[in-house]
Amino acid sequence: MRPAFWASALALFAYAAAFSFAYISLSAGTGALLLFGAVQATMILWGMYKGERLRTRQWFGLALAVAGLVALLFPGLSAPPINGALLMLCAGIAWGIYSVRGKGAGDPATATAGNFLRAVVFATGLSVALLPWLKLDRGGVGYAILSGAIASGVGYVIWYSALPGLKAASAATVQLSVPVLAAAGGILFLGELITLRFLLASLAVLGGIALVVTENTQVVPPD
Repeated sequence: MRPAFWASALALFAYAAAFSFAYISLSAGTGALLLFGAVQATMILWGMYKGERLRTRQWFGLALAVAGLVALLFPGLSAPPINGALLMLCAGIAWGIYSVRGKGAGDPATATAGNFLRAVVFATGLSVALLPWLKLDRGGVGYAILSGAIASGVGYVIWYSALPGLKAASAATVQLSVPVLAAAGGILFLGELITLRFLLASLAVLGGIALVVTENTQVVPPD
């Protein structure tokens, strides 16, 4: 099997494992900021290494989107424990690597299915190592299947379909919309209240994303 496929699968596994263990000790808001910060840094630095250069309006849009994200998540922020913070930063770096590798992965459905199947190998090894602490319940297994194998699988196929048409910086910035979409879902499906903070933060995030993706990123050929 091609080593490139295994590298993507390893990045996917590292993201999922580090993310899961990190949230044992992190608040939702703090974890999200650490995760998206690491993703942004990884993908933007990779893009710059490949010759991408953000224009002034794009830097402003990125800063606006990050500020909106901070405002949206601010009530859940707390000083993070070092172990949880490091795990979440590793999760963000791994997701950034998985994302940039998706630009040349070929057919999105085939690539995603292959990555998931190969990631099972790594996950099985970790599960065996943690077997003495294993606790299973029907609800947990059901949620794992629904959120992991089904929802995440479909979402990752869509993400890999979109990546070839995006520069690394644009792809990184677009992901800042995830917390806004999650909050909107809470309003639509869980009856949560619409607040002025949500509206202003959402406008900042979505407006910042628009500034980044609607401007052509300058590409400088590597030396």
